[in-house]
Amino acid sequence: MQLHDTATDHVQVRTALLLAAGLGSRLAPLTDAVPKCLVAVSGVPILERLVRALDAHGFRRLVIVTGYKAETIREYLGERFGGIAIEYVLSPCFETTNNISSLWLARHLIDEPFLLVKSDVVFDEQLLAPLLEPGRIAVSRQLPWMGGTTVTLDGGGNVNAFFPPPPGVYGHHCTDASHFMAVNICSLARDTWGEVSERLDSHVAAGQTGSFYESVFEEMAAAGSMAPAAVIFPAERWYEIDTPADLKAAELAFPRRLHAARTWRLAPVAKVTRSAGAAV
Repeated sequence: MQLHDTATDHVQVRTALLLAAGLGSRLAPLTDAVPKCLVAVSGVPILERLVRALDAHGFRRLVIVTGYKAETIREYLGERFGGIAIEYVLSPCFETTNNISSLWLARHLIDEPFLLVKSDVVFDEQLLAPLLEPGRIAVSRQLPWMGGTTVTLDGGGNVNAFFPPPPGVYGHHCTDASHFMAVNICSLARDTWGEVSERLDSHVAAGQTGSFYESVFEEMAAAGSMAPAAVIFPAERWYEIDTPADLKAAELAFPRRLHAARTWRLAPVAKVTRSAGAAV
C-alpha cells in the first residue's frame, strides 16, 4: 500500500522522463541512420522541440531512456542544456521489449513528481503549462490519423479508464465517441509513481515486457488508485509521428522552424547523420 504524500500534490513539476528507446521501424528509411526522436519536423528534430519546450517551462532535470542508436542522442544533447541536467539510461533489450520495459528501467532514478513523455510527439509548447502540476494527463478528441491508447472521463473531467491496444498492435484504437485519445504526455505524483513502479516490477517479473505501460495505468484506474485530471490538447496543435505519412502531416501542422531565442549547444543534424553514416 502506498502512503499518500500530500506535500507533493501541488509542487510544480521540474523533472521529465523521455522514452526514446524504440527502433522506429515504421518511420524507415528515415530511421535507418538516426532514432525516431532525431527525425526533423520542418527542419527541427523532434527531440530538440521537446527539450526546448521543457526548458521554456523551467524544467531542471531530464532522464532519457535510450536504446536504438543511443549514442546519437547523447551526441546531440550532451549532459546539460539551458537549465536542464540530462541523464541517460540504456535499455539493453530495446529490440524485443516495449515501452513498459523502458519505464521500468527508470524506477530507481526518479523519486519525485515528474512529466512522462514519449519521444515521438510534437506540440505547441504553451500546451505544457497545465501539466506542470502532478496528476494530469494530456488528451485530445479523436481524428482519423490517431492511434493508440484511449481514455474515458468522469463527470469531473478525470480519467476513469484506460484502453491501451493489445501488445504489439499499433495504429488501432477504440473509436467510440465517448473516448478521448491519450497524447502520451502525463504528470505523475510521487505516490502514484511508487505504485506504478511496484506494478511495473510485477509485469516485468511475469515476462510481460511486450506491453504498453498504459496497461499498468489501466489496472490502477480500474482499482481506483489513478484518476488523472484531463488536460485537453486541441487536435490540430499536436501530432504523434510513427510513419512517413505522419511526418508529412506534422510538417503541415508545424511548418516553421523554431525561433532561436535561446542559446543552445545542440549538434547540427548533419553531424549526427555523419556519425551514423555506416547505417545510411
